[in-house]
Amino acid sequence: MIVLQNTVISDDIRDNFFVCNLEKCKGACCVEGDLGAPLEEDELKILADNYEHIKPYMTGAGKLAVEEQGLYITDFEGDYSTPTIENRECAYALYDERGILKCAIEQAYYDGKISWKKPISCHLYPIRITKYDDFEALNYDRWSICASACNFGQDLGVKVYQFLKEPLIRKYGEGWYNELTQLMEEKPEKV
Repeated sequence: MIVLQNTVISDDIRDNFFVCNLEKCKGACCVEGDLGAPLEEDELKILADNYEHIKPYMTGAGKLAVEEQGLYITDFEGDYSTPTIENRECAYALYDERGILKCAIEQAYYDGKISWKKPISCHLYPIRITKYDDFEALNYDRWSICASACNFGQDLGVKVYQFLKEPLIRKYGEGWYNELTQLMEEKPEKV
């Protein structure tokens, strides 16, 4: 475990390899699971402010899910997440010509329509953040659908924290990430 400012980072983030391999998994993380993508409270307004620019990228089923459920839902624990289509894929997911799930929010961002890339929970995956009163815990979320990403990361020699450099900087800042990198490289790996 590594403690950095107000965060506690699991050793698994240092010790495990990961590089998304969409050619293999086809974006299964946008479909599998109990809920849509977790949303932070400040992202709700961002989503509302940008929805009209995101909507053209969405599927008909995704738009209908938003009409029926709203831009986001509140789950049984009071947390926010994206709505889903028939309790399956995220309402903001879309399939490309190869059958790979992509994000309508991210596509609007890449096309210069909005300045928000996507929910931070999606950008940070496979790290999941648990918020406590005085700190945030960053844990590696192991999921069988990501086995090809783990293998690909190992083949390339890329650790979870290295793969997630951009979203970790987005969430915590460049100084925090540089300090994290230094701490990760100082600690001996598990044998």
